[in-house]
Amino acid sequence: MSTNTMEKETRTWPKGIKVEMINVRGQMLRVAIKDGDMSRPPLLMFNGIGANLELGFPFLTALKDRRAILFDVPGVGGSPMPALPYRPSTLARMSKHLLEQLEIDVIDVSGVSWGGGLALQFARQYPRICRKLILVSTAAGWTMVPGKPNVLSKMASIKRYTDKGYMRSIAAEIYGGAFRRDDTLINAHAEGMRPSSNAGYMLQLLAMTGWTSVAWLWRLKQPTLVVSGTDDPLIPVANAKLLAKLIPNARLELVDDGHLFVVTDPENTAKLVADFLDGTPA
Repeated sequence: MSTNTMEKETRTWPKGIKVEMINVRGQMLRVAIKDGDMSRPPLLMFNGIGANLELGFPFLTALKDRRAILFDVPGVGGSPMPALPYRPSTLARMSKHLLEQLEIDVIDVSGVSWGGGLALQFARQYPRICRKLILVSTAAGWTMVPGKPNVLSKMASIKRYTDKGYMRSIAAEIYGGAFRRDDTLINAHAEGMRPSSNAGYMLQLLAMTGWTSVAWLWRLKQPTLVVSGTDDPLIPVANAKLLAKLIPNARLELVDDGHLFVVTDPENTAKLVADFLDGTPA
């Protein structure tokens, strides 16, 4: 890979993680790459809406010796705005091109919340590349069982990523789980936030408008782990049960937490994911 394709950031990152700017067919992407065991497929992780890659570092670190890849979608975090709006299929194709540049031909894929839709789309478009699938706190698309309207309206506002004080004030209400029990947990999460642009956030909202996977979930062949918090105000657990029922080779795991148990309990979440990827029964 040529030196003008990748630009290394100078900030200090957690041990084993490097962050670089990669030119993927004309679109610059800010990509985090975690070192690990080369004998196993790496994990490609898709973040939630508005979430920059730093918010995934606690989980990536908890994966220990497993390789992982996480990037800011265009218009979010450190990735510049795209030339045109995108759909889930567009981002899935962009992810495939990124993997080609990294010389990776087999991958495990996970998606959290909004990123779960991208994970599903990637598994559908590239079944030969995607070995296993992990869906965390997510739904099948616009056909989802919705959360409460007042919770969804706060989720849809970019203010929760641009105003840390506002994020702290609504965390328990919109994320539930451990945030209800310990109001100090949101501080670490808020400190890792990197504000997105209004336009970038809007692109993410528009990308999933009208998108649904319900019609083709039954065609997915990948072994799939569906994980949901039992106290998730944003995406009720009924959505996870629907995914697990419609995906042929799926297993459902429920955790006693809220929407962001990946953030509040990265160690146990990483163990659950690693056991699934390595084939260890629950």
